Amino acid sequence: MISLASKKTYLLELADYQKDSIVSRIILDKKSGSITFFAFDEGQKLSEHTAPFDAMVHVLDGEVDITISGKSSRLKVGDMIVLPANQPHALKAIKKFKMILIMIHS
Repeated sequence: MISLASKKTYLLELADYQKDSIVSRIILDKKSGSITFFAFDEGQKLSEHTAPFDAMVHVLDGEVDITISGKSSRLKVGDMIVLPANQPHALKAIKKFKMILIMIHS
């Protein structure tokens, strides 16, 4: 992990899209929580899973369908959604998309 502390960074340039792939880059990883940047190619997905902590997704580019406990929401640039702890959720890239995931460990 390369430290980004005290460095001006343009979020959309943290990682490029890669064909048929999901790219992630850890921005911050602490005992109290983490911030991770993701770039999903169109059609890529994360299957339904749960996490023991609340998390926030903020869409920076593109479009994604996020399902939480069976309810689907389509998010576009600038949208955000909170993924509640212990609730099943899944993501599917409708178009190539980039996001920031902030997870709070508590």
